[in-house]
Amino acid sequence: MGVAGTETERTARTSIGVDFADAGLEAGVGRVLEAVEGELRQAVVSADPLVSTAARHLVEAGGKRFRPLLVALAAHFGDPTSPEVVKAAIVVELTHLASLYHDDVMDEAPVRRGAPSVNSRWGNALAILVGDYLFSRAASVAAELGPEAVLIQAETFSRLVHGQIAETSGPHGGEDKLRHHLRVIAQKTGSLIATSARFGGMFGGVTPEQVEALAEYGETIGVAFQLSDDLLDIASESEQSGKTPGTDLREGVPTLPVLYALASTDRDGPSVRLREILATGPITDDALHAEALRLLRESPAFAQARDTVRAYADRARSSLAVLPDEPARRALESLCDFIVERTG
Repeated sequence: MGVAGTETERTARTSIGVDFADAGLEAGVGRVLEAVEGELRQAVVSADPLVSTAARHLVEAGGKRFRPLLVALAAHFGDPTSPEVVKAAIVVELTHLASLYHDDVMDEAPVRRGAPSVNSRWGNALAILVGDYLFSRAASVAAELGPEAVLIQAETFSRLVHGQIAETSGPHGGEDKLRHHLRVIAQKTGSLIATSARFGGMFGGVTPEQVEALAEYGETIGVAFQLSDDLLDIASESEQSGKTPGTDLREGVPTLPVLYALASTDRDGPSVRLREILATGPITDDALHAEALRLLRESPAFAQARDTVRAYADRARSSLAVLPDEPARRALESLCDFIVERTG
């Protein structure tokens, strides 16, 4: 059965946070995603069986297909039946998948999407090279869409790489840590989501002004989503965030509430104790970890981080003002509501 029709796949799309209040829109988006799913498997085939197997690994592991979903939604402001819409969705998903292969090597991740990662199964060298292959396939499909698409995809790839380098090297030249964190998220996450919304508008045939509005929405909602994950890592009592709560604290990964807490100038009260614990870096001691989680959840820094997420969601919503008030716009607005609600 295709992507459009299964209950599991509809649930996955809903879990992203999009409210499909309009049955026609949901069916239209489902048709695009169904076509993407089939063509994606063909796009990663190689003459080398090993490359094909490794390249199909994450495709077949599934995923929410958030970026193709945004392509499809943005195209509904114009003509979503254009065959270029499906190709554009494949470009962004291939680019995303390629980045995951590289990320898993950087992070030494043993698992991705519930399956052994490519690097743990075949080694780092093959994972990097297959990631490169997927980037090349994305560029090849982009070439079928014309030189403008190739340029946009190349610029997006450049931003992804710069974001990864910035995350790895850390702030430099006196750069503020919070500003650095937001820049990394915009480059690593926001850039490709912006391109997804841009491509949907472009190849759906909407006006240039609307294309720019969709791209702005994509970048901003991408940052908002990632920042909300920062909060979920602290706030969730279960594995709502997709990982054990407080994982970032254990690994010493700086996140939005942690950065706000470290920047606090309070000289007494719980904030002082919280800064003392956070300043030690990775918090591997269970008792200290539990204390840090509790203090963070109750801190002004956490409330400040929640306000920041809300501000990004509001900005994303406001960028849609130039678009017509129709089901696709309301679906995109529902994503803003979801991000605010999931972080309390």
